[in-house]
Amino acid sequence: IRQHREIHVVMGNEACDLDSTTSALALAYFLAQTSPAPKAAFIPVLNIPRADFALRTETTFLLRDRGIPAASLIFRDEIDLGGLHHAGLLSLTLVDHHVLPGADAALEEAVVEVLDHRPLERHRGPPCQVTVEPVGSCATLVTERILQGPPGVLDRTTAALLHGTILLDCINLSPAAGKVTPRDVACVALLEERFPELPPHDTVFGALQAAKFDVTGLTTEQMLRKDLKVLSSDELVIGISGIFEDLEIFLHRPGLLQDLEAFCQSRGYAGLVAMTVSFNERHEPTRKLAVFSWQEPLRGTLCRALEEATTPSLLLQPLPSPWSCVAAYAQGNAMAARKKVLPILRAVL
Repeated sequence: IRQHREIHVVMGNEACDLDSTTSALALAYFLAQTSPAPKAAFIPVLNIPRADFALRTETTFLLRDRGIPAASLIFRDEIDLGGLHHAGLLSLTLVDHHVLPGADAALEEAVVEVLDHRPLERHRGPPCQVTVEPVGSCATLVTERILQGPPGVLDRTTAALLHGTILLDCINLSPAAGKVTPRDVACVALLEERFPELPPHDTVFGALQAAKFDVTGLTTEQMLRKDLKVLSSDELVIGISGIFEDLEIFLHRPGLLQDLEAFCQSRGYAGLVAMTVSFNERHEPTRKLAVFSWQEPLRGTLCRALEEATTPSLLLQPLPSPWSCVAAYAQGNAMAARKKVLPILRAVL
C-alpha cells in the first residue's frame, strides 16, 4: 500500500481444499507469466489462516511431494485484502467459488474474473469475466485456460498439481462416483501427453485419498475445521463441515456434544451441518449427514428443507442419533455432493 503497487489476487473458497489451492496457485502463476507488461503483482492467496494449513492433509502431502515449501505460500491472515481494496489497488480473481461470504461482501467490487464449477447462484455483469462450467474439478477449467495460452508456460510442477487435483476431485475418473465429465478426462489425458513421466492414476489417487481421509489424532474441533464452508444471512450463520470418518463413529466421539456446542458458540454459528462421504472399492460413494442446533425451530427448518428438497432430491432416510439436538440421515442420492446441498441451505437462510 505504501508503494502504491497494484495487487491481483487469485483466491479459492474458504474451505481451501486441494482444488481451491491448486487452482489459485496455477492460475496466478499462469497470469504472472502471460499478462502483457503487468503493472500488478499476481499473488495466489490460500483462503484460510496459516494455522489451519496442517489440517488440509491432502494439500500438504501433494505440495510437499512436489517440493513446494509452505513458507512460500501466502495465507489469508497474511495479506490485508480490505486495506488493498480501500486503497484502490486490489483486483480479485475467484477460483472454485463465485459468491463471496458475507464477511467479504466489501470485496465484491474488486472481482474481475471468476472460474468455478458450481451451479451459478448470482450473475455478474461486465467487465467481470465469468467462466462457470459443470465439470468435476475447477482445476480442469484452469488446465484448459493454461493449455489455450502460449506454449511452454505449463511446467512439470504445475502439471503434476493439476493432474493430481483432477484425479482426486473426480474420484480417479470413475463414472460410478458421478463427478467426472469428458472435459476432466480430456485434461488428464492432455497433461499426461505433455508430461509422460506423471505417475499412474491409481498411484496418485491412492496416495491423495489416503492423505485426505487421514484424521489420525485430530480433535473434533480440528475435524470440523478441516473442510468447512459457512453460510450467512442478516440474522443467522451456519457451518457446513465435510467430515472424513463414518457418521456413526463421529456421532459417538467422546465429548461430541460439548465440542459441537463450543465450536458453534466460538464462531457465532446458530447451527452446523456435518456431511460425510466414503467410497467402496468400485469408487461408489456413500453419503450421510447430520444437522446440529440447540434451537429446535432452526433445526426443524433445516431438516425439512433437506428432506423436502427437489433440486436435487437428497432421498434422506433418518438414522438413529444419540442426541436429541442432532438429526442424522443416510443420503440416498449419493451423487449430491456438498456443492449441490449448499444452495438448498442458502435458500433456507
